[in-house]
Amino acid sequence: MAKVLVSDPIDEAGIKILSQVATVDVKTGLSPKELASIIAGYDALMVRSGTQVTAEVIEAATNLKVIGRAGVGVDNIDVASATRKGIIVVNSPEGNTIAAAEHTLAMMLALSRYIPDANYSLKQGKWDRKSFIGTEVYKKTLGVIGLGKIGSHVATVAKAMGMKILAYDPYISQERANQLGCTLVDLDVLFAESDYITLHVPKTPETTNLINRETIAKMKPTVRIINCARGGIIDEEALYEALKSGRIAGAALDVFAQEPLGDSPLKTLGSNVILTPHLGASTAEAQLNVAIDVAEQIRDVLLGLPARSAVNIPGLSPDVMEKLRPYMRLAEVLGDLVGQLAGERVDTFRITLQGELAESNNSRPLVIAAIKGLLSKALRERVNYVNAAIEAKERGIHVIETRDTTVKDYSNSIYLEATGSKGTHSVSGALLNDGEMRIISLDKFPVNVAPNNYMLFTLHRDMPGIIGKIGTLLGNFNVNIASMQVGRKIVRGDAVMVLTIDDPLPEGVLEEILKVPGVRDAYTVTL
Repeated sequence: MAKVLVSDPIDEAGIKILSQVATVDVKTGLSPKELASIIAGYDALMVRSGTQVTAEVIEAATNLKVIGRAGVGVDNIDVASATRKGIIVVNSPEGNTIAAAEHTLAMMLALSRYIPDANYSLKQGKWDRKSFIGTEVYKKTLGVIGLGKIGSHVATVAKAMGMKILAYDPYISQERANQLGCTLVDLDVLFAESDYITLHVPKTPETTNLINRETIAKMKPTVRIINCARGGIIDEEALYEALKSGRIAGAALDVFAQEPLGDSPLKTLGSNVILTPHLGASTAEAQLNVAIDVAEQIRDVLLGLPARSAVNIPGLSPDVMEKLRPYMRLAEVLGDLVGQLAGERVDTFRITLQGELAESNNSRPLVIAAIKGLLSKALRERVNYVNAAIEAKERGIHVIETRDTTVKDYSNSIYLEATGSKGTHSVSGALLNDGEMRIISLDKFPVNVAPNNYMLFTLHRDMPGIIGKIGTLLGNFNVNIASMQVGRKIVRGDAVMVLTIDDPLPEGVLEEILKVPGVRDAYTVTL
């Protein structure tokens, strides 16, 4: 049975989901060295922000298949090292969306009305109203940097509060911005015109110290900055100087370049700064949501299914991934099948998406799934959705992706062609309305058969008696046939026969089939 290590506190609901498929050990507070010393015994690791999954930890993880981060950010995980080793890294991009957005709005309002200081003053026995004259957000301009899920929710709520919304996001279309009631602008305009600026971007080389002395110089002296996204996006020394000098009016930070926050000069400032200890996702609902979301993905990976929110394979929203999931499974099965037909040393692999799939912008996961299937027999557990493309490239396999919108027999189908030691073979498949997989062509002969664990294929002359002879031969070897189908292009020409059988073909049977007059070739496949 698989083993999962949970190294940070997570909701018990996540533990229960993992326990369905694995033995779960909960060991919190581990240093990277301690984690590296035990990680070899585990198939999966589930963390929050506390555990540091370093390159050394990943190097020691000889059996690890998936790392799950119960939250959005994966700054504490060396994703590059995990990818090179074929370890899937998953997160929960939506589980704490509402919590983080609401904390952002709470910080903005608390900063505007001096709520923390007023609360402290009153509890000290004072009734000092004059010192806490605040600012309304109504009709003020909010600059939103990053219109992802959290930024979009902040913008929507702020718009309802009567704020004007400026937004900067190079990956968002004008149409989407219009739907949210935002005006897309460049950063210089946003810095110059905003009364409030809120950050909702990951920490990358491009966003590190995005707020710095130079950009602060472009802002209004009345601006207030809120960061509930990632530490390191703001140059904290420059921010401190601007707040202390009165160059800007205020800041509210939930995240910091170094956490826990040490002896930062920001702590010495007064009512113009609010600091909270990374509470963006700290609601009961969010903790439950991210634990369930990530635990379900770890469970799926351990069961051989694709994860819906892997950060080191093509990213898709959960709803899109849910639609693609059955087609990814189809592509993988077809890749496995054509790989066995083509034999070893595959040098060319053609993947053609047909019908409506050909019009999709989300084709990359299907391509990766097909490659994974192609390599599955040779590499077994070593190949997955993360490293499949890398493994194919290292083996010199020329992968060609094409599209064909003219195919009309099925609304969505996938055609694969591989050239290897056994020549060039092809297979295509589709899903029926009930989601059941069908092989619809084999070496361009039309068939209609469901994939099965054990399958026998023959290429033979279309002539009377040949099917009966093969059936009799299999019966003599006690081979039970589950289904049989023949595909042909012309009468009395070549034809293929597809047999699904209940057990692996006994040794020597294939050689006997090849002796049947009219049989040109025969091969078995185990899926």
